[in-house]
Amino acid sequence: ALSTFTGATVKHLTEETKDDNELHIFNFLPTTFVTNQALDETDSLCCFCDELFVDIDKFLDPMFDFDFTNLKDDSTCKRGNEPYTRPCGWKRIAIKVLDKYPDGNAWLGTNGWRSYSVDGEWPVSYHGTSMNSAKAIVKSHYIPGSGQVYGRGIYSTYDIKEASNYTHTVTCEETGKIYDVLLQNRINPKMRKVCARKEYWLIEIPAGTPHNKEREIVEKSIRPYGILFKEVQNNPPSCLLC
Repeated sequence: ALSTFTGATVKHLTEETKDDNELHIFNFLPTTFVTNQALDETDSLCCFCDELFVDIDKFLDPMFDFDFTNLKDDSTCKRGNEPYTRPCGWKRIAIKVLDKYPDGNAWLGTNGWRSYSVDGEWPVSYHGTSMNSAKAIVKSHYIPGSGQVYGRGIYSTYDIKEASNYTHTVTCEETGKIYDVLLQNRINPKMRKVCARKEYWLIEIPAGTPHNKEREIVEKSIRPYGILFKEVQNNPPSCLLC
């Protein structure tokens, strides 16, 4: 999926491919070969390269990648006893989350396609975002955004079409293709607030919450497990937006 998205050859980041003179900007997505230059990991950098080295073992879980691009499925599905719309038309890169959290893996449900819920799993939600924000969220956690219509916190929705209204495009320099970006999450039904617009779900985080407490709330409430890409147009771009 990354190779299709970037137009570059994707290889595992290993001890053999690491070099002290190479700058690996992100731990789980495109790296570039820039020598003798210091750059904070939160800075953005356009990546013009033929090869990407990805720390797959640390952040990605390719066995759960899935290409929904040509899938058409209007069947009734549930996750966490809530309606679940499969991301038809999108391509998913799976984030490594198995055994990541201290409460186990029940929130993910069981592996494999099914139309029904299982005990202990959380509902699915979608969050429109930019590529830089997606990287930061996967690397750390969600943080409250500026939109506070129904309260301060993290917003997501079970409606993938609604989430798509909030996505930002990312452009592939090598192929000229433009993609929307979404995060696919599981959300704790005991922690979420159903807003006046019922398709909006909110994890409330009061203003002034200490950073460590904020992170604790988020990790107990909403967990991204997939990055979704969808091609939206095919016009050659002027630059790559990382």
